[in-house]
Amino acid sequence: MNINQTPSKISETIELSPNFRIPIVIIISAFPLILLQPVLGAVVGLFGIFLTIQTTQIKLKFAPDTLEVYRGEKMIRTFPYAEWENWEIYWQPVPILFYFKEVKSIHFLPIIFDAKTLRDCLEKCFPKNN
Repeated sequence: MNINQTPSKISETIELSPNFRIPIVIIISAFPLILLQPVLGAVVGLFGIFLTIQTTQIKLKFAPDTLEVYRGEKMIRTFPYAEWENWEIYWQPVPILFYFKEVKSIHFLPIIFDAKTLRDCLEKCFPKNN
């Protein structure tokens, strides 16, 4: 799909629910690492805590024309679908990373949101050409 895509197929804003699966797995994996490599285990644990905080703070909302990113109740960024070139959700058995490319930049986000709703919204707002 290119920047001349058809308009979004959603008529109302959809907010994605948070998903703590990745942060919890990372925090749990830090415990055995601490026994083997204390510094690495601490870094992994801190990263898991960081992702947990991000999961509670960051919200994605699919509006009819843009993907909106919020920190708490404050909108921090919008991404108009008209500027998107491509998107992908990596590792389908357990989705862990969301990628999308705009005309001028690329973005990667960990899947700290409901992956099924994310995919459904992406397919409605910016269908892929297959």
